[in-house]
Amino acid sequence: MGSELGITASTAELIDLSPVSIWWATWACVWTLAVVSGATFLIINRNAPTLRIRGLGLSLSAIGLLHLYWAVCQFGTMIGAILPGDAQYWIMGTFLPLGLSLFHASNARFLHVAKLQKKYAQYGHKLFEVKPEGSPKGLINRFRALNYNTKVFIIVGIGMFVQVFLTILMWVISRKFHSSWGIPGTEVHGSAMAQKTAQGSGWEWWPGVAYQLLWAWIIAPIVLWKSRHINDTQGWRTQTIGCALANLHGTPMWLIGLYVPAMAPVNAVWIPPQWICLSIWFMEIFTIFVPCYEVIRSQSLRKETLDSIARWELKVKSSGSEEKSLNSASTMVESFMSGWKSTNDSIKSNGSRDSIMTMHALEHVLERNPTPLQEFSALREFSGENIAFLTGVAEWKNSLPAILKDGTCDGPSKGAVRESFNCALHLYAKFISVRHAEFPLNISSQDLTNLDHIFEKPTRLLYGDERETNPVSPFDKFTFDLPSPALTDSSEKGLKPTSTEIKDRVQYWGQIPEEFCATVFDDAEKSIKYLVLTNTWPKFIKDRRTSIESFETLKPGMDV
Repeated sequence: MGSELGITASTAELIDLSPVSIWWATWACVWTLAVVSGATFLIINRNAPTLRIRGLGLSLSAIGLLHLYWAVCQFGTMIGAILPGDAQYWIMGTFLPLGLSLFHASNARFLHVAKLQKKYAQYGHKLFEVKPEGSPKGLINRFRALNYNTKVFIIVGIGMFVQVFLTILMWVISRKFHSSWGIPGTEVHGSAMAQKTAQGSGWEWWPGVAYQLLWAWIIAPIVLWKSRHINDTQGWRTQTIGCALANLHGTPMWLIGLYVPAMAPVNAVWIPPQWICLSIWFMEIFTIFVPCYEVIRSQSLRKETLDSIARWELKVKSSGSEEKSLNSASTMVESFMSGWKSTNDSIKSNGSRDSIMTMHALEHVLERNPTPLQEFSALREFSGENIAFLTGVAEWKNSLPAILKDGTCDGPSKGAVRESFNCALHLYAKFISVRHAEFPLNISSQDLTNLDHIFEKPTRLLYGDERETNPVSPFDKFTFDLPSPALTDSSEKGLKPTSTEIKDRVQYWGQIPEEFCATVFDDAEKSIKYLVLTNTWPKFIKDRRTSIESFETLKPGMDV
């Protein structure tokens, strides 16, 4: 039987400065520097669309705990002989399980976000929530009624408490770690190094083993199975698959290294916990460096899009016929969206590609047929709130009364103006408010402050203080509550509420702020349009083009 840090009864109680030990110590320092650099890059770019929704606070906290365990193990062959006998027991019983718990809680967020985003693909901005009356009865029903984060933290918190409690209990009752008290018969005898070797394995470690197996062989495969139909463009599913598969070998190989005598030569250069460290290493790659790659790719795509727009604008100016160019671009977009073969070849030209990447092309699709873009942003980009907000604002503007369209915002608060204000209020609460929106829009702090000044007070009167949130990082404290599945038949009829819907939700009857007017959402709308143009739109175009080309490739075979 081996020991956790590869020591034996004959090992000298000295620091090991062999080439193997020096190599692992050097590797620990180099990789730690890389992980810190990657984490710093993510924190600096935390407002990037691909990161903003991930919840970096939770995932980086998990990686921090796991990396502490990983770093200690890399120094295991060097300092294992001089460490206290129960040092690695406490490290493995605390840092590792707590890190795994937080990591899988963060990873499960992927499924929940994907589930919530589906409503944008199905209903867009027209999903009016009908909350059930009364409070649920029974402990289980009350637990199910809690918001997502609360349920996750309760489950993970209970698991972490049980694991730490069992770790403490095993240490208390076993005389292997303290000979003066504990259960008789559990003590070990021999030299100091023999006792230290015996402390590196045994039944005291099994609660931690079971905990690791629970997460690696039960929870992770369940998450993996549930994510099988998700095909996002942000690398989140790739991260989930990679981390789940990387965890499978760790604990079994750790047990083999400890309890199979034939592994002794391997343990001399690769101690048993390094099998778990290999899993952690892959987890850090997928959690730190894959998102870094996605951010860099997103920045590159943004630059490419802006370059295409600049080329198109230069071409329009040189041609001297802007109206003709816009009409040509509109025709190209219509053909592209329909997937006609007659235009598929022409789309491949640089000029056509540039015209499709412009704001005019995006606005044309938003006005004529936003559904494909809405579905792509919700199911692939997890940013369905952006398109839903744009279509919602456009519909709201079309329904504005003349008194607001003319800019006479200081007129009397007539019924039409109040109705428009209530519709705007619901748009603000659903898409912008960091206290009430499930996915607050990524707009500038100045735009957010301006809208808060107009809508926040009425919103609190209607909805109350849902949660305390830092506007700088609103996703860090998201509850991500699932809306009630109960929908009225009128929920798909448009933005303008019917009498039935008015009864189902409270209306604001207070004084309408003087700043409220037809242009109240203009700055936020421009900001979101630019975000969609430089992030979601080029990905959508690329995906659409790939689908058209794939169809044309298969079509000859279909005609046979």
